[in-house]
Amino acid sequence: MSDELPETLAGVGEFAVIDRLVAGREQPDSVALGPGDDAAVVWARDGATVVSTDMLVEGSHFRLDWSTPRDVGRKAIAQNAADIEAMGATATAFVVAFGAPGRTAAAQAVELADGLWYEARLLGAGIVGGDLVTAPQWVISVTALGDLGGRDAVRLDGARAGDTVAVVGDVGWSAAGYALWLNGVDGFEALRRRHLVPEPPYGQGRVAAEAGATSMTDVSDGLMADLGHIARASDVGIDLSSDSLSAECDPLAAAGTALGVDPSGWVLGGGEDHALVATFPGPPPPGWRVIGRVLDGPARVLLNGQPWHGEAGWQSY
Repeated sequence: MSDELPETLAGVGEFAVIDRLVAGREQPDSVALGPGDDAAVVWARDGATVVSTDMLVEGSHFRLDWSTPRDVGRKAIAQNAADIEAMGATATAFVVAFGAPGRTAAAQAVELADGLWYEARLLGAGIVGGDLVTAPQWVISVTALGDLGGRDAVRLDGARAGDTVAVVGDVGWSAAGYALWLNGVDGFEALRRRHLVPEPPYGQGRVAAEAGATSMTDVSDGLMADLGHIARASDVGIDLSSDSLSAECDPLAAAGTALGVDPSGWVLGGGEDHALVATFPGPPPPGWRVIGRVLDGPARVLLNGQPWHGEAGWQSY
């Protein structure tokens, strides 16, 4: 075994680390100019660009004793890409700022970048720029750019009474995984893994938009909480069916038994799965699952016609 200490960010230096992070990366055709200049240039072929930004802070959004740096990189891209998907767009490029203590191993920063790039390439997108700064703990800030392909954005405020509510992707898996990690319960690897790296249903935002979705969002704060955003923006009621949601609970049942909890709480109140939920004037596209209906206002979200009193979902404060 070598007695040499690993290279740190402080020891290597900002610009030398950046050189390592960008070396050998290939940009997609949507990028006209990548890292290296004062700013990147990304094509916006129809003149409109969808933009979203989000931040992950160590200890609040991820733990390095659970996640590898590659996991953190994948999660950072996935949760931002889901916001672009929720507008009916396709992610084309990401800008990433990374803050970390100077003692951080330079190899960890490269591993983080590998995760960022791996997830971005799943979308056919690239990492086009960013920043590297010293910070007391890891902080990753991502700005995502997306292309609507000439379509109008699918907003929160378009739901109308009579619409169908449908979801695509898994809900409750991340919350179940978090509970398993937190309580030290082994097994259930798929759920534990999903908490570390979400799997948004890439491409389904465009599918929903082309199918005439009237409103859409990703499930980041929790199904009830995120549908509440649609209800308030559209001034409508949303009524979910527990019978329809039972299929969402089935994959979580064994984990619920192991922890002595009802998995419906994970499905309704858990977040960070980044599934998509949308409203449609008719039947949803193939692969989407009907879970409820839109009612006349006032704005509210119900379960079987009654108020739900479970967890309100994620709140930053």
